[in-house]
Amino acid sequence: MKLSARNQFPGTVRDVKRGATTAHVHIEVAPGIVVTASITNEAADDLALAAGDKVTAIIKASDVMVGK
Repeated sequence: MKLSARNQFPGTVRDVKRGATTAHVHIEVAPGIVVTASITNEAADDLALAAGDKVTAIIKASDVMVGK
């Protein structure tokens, strides 16, 4: 699959925490570096996400904020 998003980080699902409508997927993209994706429970089910799955975190944002 080709995507226009340039920020693609291969990683491993550490866990999936489901809420009422949203699942938080924790993806380890490097040792000790975890990206959290908030997706619908339906999307998590469609992807059959589980700990240990090899996935790609794809980040497409119109704004990046920096704080110090």
